Amino acid sequence: MDLPKIGAPATRALENAQIRTMDDVRRIGLERIATLHGVGPKAIQLLRDALAD
Repeated sequence: MDLPKIGAPATRALENAQIRTMDDVRRIGLERIATLHGVGPKAIQLLRDALAD
């Protein structure tokens, strides 16, 4: 499953960390993703919502 629209800075941060799919998000975890520069609370909430779907 593709990543949701989370904004350009967060998208770049995920791409730089080789996180390209929701499976990658599940594998790495939101706590670690939240430490990436460019990933803020809104992006984390959008990813959390996408994981719940």
